Amino acid sequence: MTDTYVLITGAWHGGWAWRPVAQRLRAQGHRVLTPTLPGLHDGADPTAHSLHDVIDYVVDFVERADLREVSLLGHSWGGYVITGAASRLAPRLRRLVYWSAFVPADGRPLLEEIPEDHAGMFAQLAEASGNNSITLPFEVWQHGFIQDAKESVQRLLHSLLIPQPMGYFADGLDIPPMPSLGLPVSYVYSTEDIALPPGELAWTPRFPERLGVTALETPGSHESCFTRPVELADALLKA
Repeated sequence: MTDTYVLITGAWHGGWAWRPVAQRLRAQGHRVLTPTLPGLHDGADPTAHSLHDVIDYVVDFVERADLREVSLLGHSWGGYVITGAASRLAPRLRRLVYWSAFVPADGRPLLEEIPEDHAGMFAQLAEASGNNSITLPFEVWQHGFIQDAKESVQRLLHSLLIPQPMGYFADGLDIPPMPSLGLPVSYVYSTEDIALPPGELAWTPRFPERLGVTALETPGSHESCFTRPVELADALLKA
């Protein structure tokens, strides 16, 4: 059976980041679309859009292509995007999949879902940028996001990251309860993901519990789309 996947990246990434995973899914016979979201193109103005504009873009992307029976997947910050789009796209969706992703609570922005020192760092970086964007420091990326790659790979991928509009982290969502959408929902967790620290603010069990599901585990870091793409793709197929 051929499925249609729309894969939504996390912060600092474009659709290019899904290529290793998308190749694996396509090799299994599936249709895979990997849009780059507004504000995350090279050279984009990080002040031009809000989180709600990004959600509008994803809704329009799916409707314009008349996609149906879609598996809509979000990574990290992309959990906000797919959650915001889900109620508007529900008749076109087969399921929602969160991979090491935020599952937003009603009205709570991402900045309220992360440790205070993380939020403070983002605020300082955005203020220093001159355009309210966040460029992730290499050392933070290296040790917290992709610690399972060689340094040469870490540096190459870091050079491809796009400044993240701070506004995307500061906006909350007015969302209906997930069960009311009547959609199957899954949560996939990379077991070496330390982008959020252990404890009450970790990815699990906090976010799977918000969905009322048990997380499906897959090996790798927060960036296992690069470091463990085969295993990640296989986990997405199982989700």
